[in-house]
Amino acid sequence: MDKITLIGIDTAKQVFHLVGVDAHGHYVWRKQLSRRRLLSSLAQIESCKVVLEACGASHHWARSIKALGHTVRLIAPQHVRPYRRGQKNDYRDAEAIISAALSPGMHFVGVKRVDQEAEQALHRVRSRLMSHRNAAANELRGLLGEYGVVFGRGLKPLRAGARCFVETEEAHTLGLVELVNDVLEEMDVLQRRMDHYERQINQRVQADEISRQLREELSGVGKLGASALRVKVADVRDYPSGRQFAAYLGLAPGHSGTGGTVHIGHLRRGHDRYLRQLLIHGARSALRHLGDKQDPQSCWLRGLLERRGFNIASVALAHKNARQAWAIMAREQ
Repeated sequence: MDKITLIGIDTAKQVFHLVGVDAHGHYVWRKQLSRRRLLSSLAQIESCKVVLEACGASHHWARSIKALGHTVRLIAPQHVRPYRRGQKNDYRDAEAIISAALSPGMHFVGVKRVDQEAEQALHRVRSRLMSHRNAAANELRGLLGEYGVVFGRGLKPLRAGARCFVETEEAHTLGLVELVNDVLEEMDVLQRRMDHYERQINQRVQADEISRQLREELSGVGKLGASALRVKVADVRDYPSGRQFAAYLGLAPGHSGTGGTVHIGHLRRGHDRYLRQLLIHGARSALRHLGDKQDPQSCWLRGLLERRGFNIASVALAHKNARQAWAIMAREQ
């Protein structure tokens, strides 16, 4: 068998399908391996390039395979799909991974460190808890709204108004006292759990110099935004410029062009909605506290507010923060 130079792996939970090609691009090896045998089989192969899709557990497998001496690259699944030929099966998926890896100009995903994934896990759990808390709050608003009880915006007016409602005679007559108290208690439990994870994130931010710089230097970037920016990608230097990094985060408008004419559109869907939300909401807060500051950025923002409005100025500041974050993380300046 000719020397294998590139291996494409279609990963799954228990069964993995591997396809290898030689230096001439010919398929010379196919293998179906169990989860237990994957690493031992790859250890017997001479060092080569191994490519996987960037999906569940892919960073774990990339680190493990890299420890065996192989060069590992990850490709986003949306970039692999156009290269699959014929009907879908596991070997065809592995072949598509190889075709995508050999395509000129392909963008690869960096392999994250264990500590980066651990910190990102804190954000994921916090985001889920926040979603559940907001769902409980919206449900309570809707239920009490059926009885003509409405509240102001935010959680504080909702909690105060709901506690006043349970003391009324109407709440006792309808038998809603226990229900409202249960929902309020659920919201409090979720809030305490969120606060617990936020404290853990803040501890990691205080212990990391880059995160502290992001928080101190960027207007509208707090502890959550600084942490999420730092762990978003394995190495921010994979992006040649801050402009490309900001576009990767979804903070650049989409465009469509043909015949030399390019039309600039709205922000595209997709990307990391959680991080984009943190940056844009942080920018909104910075704009609300702009006041009469006279530094160059504040003057620019004030003019942008007059010309384009609050929402566009918020996205513009979030875009600027992303580009400056790239400079801090890539060049330490």
